[in-house]
Amino acid sequence: MKIIAFLTTVLCLASSTISYAVQDNTKLVKAAMPELMAIYKDLHQSPELSSVEFNTAKKLAKTARDLGFEVTEKVGGTGVVAILKNGKGPTVLIRADMDALPVKEQTGLAFASKVTTTTEEGQQAHVMHACAHDTHMSSWVGTAKLLSENKTNWSGTLVMILQPAEERGRGAKDMIADGLYKRFPKPDYALAFHNSASLKAGVIGYTPGFTFANVDSVNILVKGIGGHGAYPHATKDPIVLGSRIVGALQTLVSRELDPQDPAVVTVGSFQSGTKHNIISDQALLLLTVRSYSDETRQKLIDGISRIAKGEGIAMGLPENLLPVVTVKDEYTPATYNQPDFTKKMASLFTTELGKDRVIEVPAVMAGEDFGRYYRADTSIKSMIFWVGGVPHDKWHSAQNTDESLPSLHSPFWAPDAEKVIATATQAMNSAVLTILAK
Repeated sequence: MKIIAFLTTVLCLASSTISYAVQDNTKLVKAAMPELMAIYKDLHQSPELSSVEFNTAKKLAKTARDLGFEVTEKVGGTGVVAILKNGKGPTVLIRADMDALPVKEQTGLAFASKVTTTTEEGQQAHVMHACAHDTHMSSWVGTAKLLSENKTNWSGTLVMILQPAEERGRGAKDMIADGLYKRFPKPDYALAFHNSASLKAGVIGYTPGFTFANVDSVNILVKGIGGHGAYPHATKDPIVLGSRIVGALQTLVSRELDPQDPAVVTVGSFQSGTKHNIISDQALLLLTVRSYSDETRQKLIDGISRIAKGEGIAMGLPENLLPVVTVKDEYTPATYNQPDFTKKMASLFTTELGKDRVIEVPAVMAGEDFGRYYRADTSIKSMIFWVGGVPHDKWHSAQNTDESLPSLHSPFWAPDAEKVIATATQAMNSAVLTILAK
């Protein structure tokens, strides 16, 4: 009888936790939304570029302290680590990125950004949260608020981080290098979300396995022998050689990779010459190279070097004039969602929000450095998911017409912030309550 009574108590407690998550979560999120929308509008009007998110980090660090978190600033540059310990249990990391983009806002919002600044490259530029990281940070605050105010329903440790420089692909790397897993509790679980410009507002999209791609920026310096345009036989034309390289690069994906192994090699810029009748002595090709597996990434990079050198040899260039291939440091590794954990979280979100609001979506070739947190320790169960931001009226209009929707990084991208923040906060709160359930 004592065993039966004990089991009954355990089941009641489990039922109580589930009941709390499902029945009260929506109410708690709704009550927090006026405050979260005020935070969102403030962040939207005051964006900061990668690695200079000083004011953003300062104001959100204060917010976390006010909620009872132990806060450390200037981790990996402008990064913030907020810790809340609440008894024994697993450690969950929740990440939001802070940086904006050098884009002039054209959304027409009453609280649109009018910020201008100087970029790392020394250029004057307008600044906008064109990737809507402001919704990520607002939901981060919402999740911190709900969990700090309902500590009786969970046990464990929260490590909530604000990451700089996601758009530069270096923020996660810098935070890890600055001792994220050594100075602070190492997570057992890692969670993040990204707003989506292709899903209806309030809809969650998830992808087990690879979800974002390896992203490399590659330069090819094509050398030649310049001269007069009237005497091409006395030159080695780098534009002709560069054109051959561009054409040959197309075979890397189409003829050297398995058709079921997605990859992209795009020449985004071809720079050479100054005048009609002068054959230049060099050209510069700028490439973006995208893949999922590390093996495919290396095969593409090796193939680019082989093709560039081979075409230079075919043109008859000496060794000292062969093309030079440089892989830039700002490499973003592929992001991998641990499949079993991702499916469990998707099932939880479905229970929380309904099956019409949680769908499996294909992986994308965009980059997202959240994957570094898992790659630094593959024992971590990790997941990043999408939260749709397309306003419902624009979504339905686009389905019935040829109207195109603005993409992430567009000066016109204005998500339905209220639905993004509410959905993400509810999903995150539910996920943590489940992982850290007493």
